[in-house]
Amino acid sequence: MIVPVVLSGGSGTRLWPLSRSQAPKQFISFIDQKSMFQDTVLRLLDIEKVRSPIAICNESHRFMVAEQFRELELQPGNIILEPIGRNTAPAIAVSAFQALSQEKSPVLLILPADHYIQRNQELKRAVAVGCDFAEQGRLVTFGIVPSDPKTGYGYIKKGEPLLRQGGSLASDAFAIERFVEKPDKESAKTYVESGGYCWNSGMFMFRADVYLSELEKSDPEMIKACQKALEAADKDMDFLRLNRGWFQQCPNNSIDYAVMEHTDKGAMVPLESGWSDLGSWNALWEVKEKDDSGNVVLGDVLIHEVEGSYLHATSRLVAAVGIKDQVVVETADAIMIASKDRVQDVKILVNRLKSASRQEAETHSKVYRPWGSYETINYEPRFQVKRITVKPGSKLSLQKHFHRAEHWVDVHGTAKIINGQSEMILSEDQSTYIPLGTKHRLENPGRIPLELIEIQTGSYLGEDDIVRLSDDYGRLEDS
Repeated sequence: MIVPVVLSGGSGTRLWPLSRSQAPKQFISFIDQKSMFQDTVLRLLDIEKVRSPIAICNESHRFMVAEQFRELELQPGNIILEPIGRNTAPAIAVSAFQALSQEKSPVLLILPADHYIQRNQELKRAVAVGCDFAEQGRLVTFGIVPSDPKTGYGYIKKGEPLLRQGGSLASDAFAIERFVEKPDKESAKTYVESGGYCWNSGMFMFRADVYLSELEKSDPEMIKACQKALEAADKDMDFLRLNRGWFQQCPNNSIDYAVMEHTDKGAMVPLESGWSDLGSWNALWEVKEKDDSGNVVLGDVLIHEVEGSYLHATSRLVAAVGIKDQVVVETADAIMIASKDRVQDVKILVNRLKSASRQEAETHSKVYRPWGSYETINYEPRFQVKRITVKPGSKLSLQKHFHRAEHWVDVHGTAKIINGQSEMILSEDQSTYIPLGTKHRLENPGRIPLELIEIQTGSYLGEDDIVRLSDDYGRLEDS
């Protein structure tokens, strides 16, 4: 049986301002109506012998992952929560231990949640080949047949063809001669022209026990920390929350450095499927449909004599005249402009925002919660205005604030409210006032979304000024 493992711990800083720490690129719809995470899960449905996937993610993204599965009407095998990022080798190790606890000798199919694959049938073919060699004890990686000499990817040099069970040579699986770091332009050109190299995709396939055995040879401390973190994990609603103390002791390392570059069991299956890791705005421009002038235009955009550019508007009109090979991305709280040949440097801007503790690096003005969402409409010293949307049947935590009071105005739907010792029902055009320090709760008992306008007033309006007294989503100690 094949157990898919969807790695969903990335932050996608190069696709800022759409991708942010608390809403990274894998949960965004860049290509079609589905997010990249959902596209990754859906392409598994075409593969034979596949059971429900394990998803492993940062604990702050847990409700987004659960909602992504809910929208697809699919049930995950497990959603494993990392208390802190420790790269791909530990994430896969934890998933391997979990898969082994549920069935004997499972084959893991490791897929990052943020990749684009144009031709899923080619992936299906490659997985069938990879499964044969994985069952023989090989650690299989899928190498992307390069279309041009890119310098943003690592490369893998093909070795000799491998023997299938029965002794015949394979024409679609090879030993791995060596891994190559991201090359300069001339080296990349030489690799591609030789025909003997593939891009390192970050997708893998192997038996869970073989992976753990090879990892233990190179990093026994990682094996111990991952095993203990899983053994001491807490079951939290639909989530499996790894033990923080043990997982923090885990070394930070990728599967390439921890295992693949050391093992003598490596194998590569070439894959030619229209693949991209969508690691930059330029990569996204390459895979999107373009107009006659080579432009990708999304949203409310007006252009004149623009060529080879990517223009994306989400909340207002974006107008451009006479630009060439540029990227312009607009959100409600930020506008990013970059030359297409400099888009890799967007991460520098994000790092500067983080250093300045700017919220634009972390969240959008619209923030999703398990009960719905809230959107900041206006923010000034001592007051801010939000639009709150609560899904039918959902409710916020019972809470109070030490530094702010709140005024709620019902604009759509029915609200059930706890306000101190009182309970009340609000209908459209009705309002209530929550004094500072008063316990309160908001609930939507109806069948349509509830929308309120919230006006906060006080000396401090940060989201950390919340004392949760009761919560349906296990958030008494976090957001």
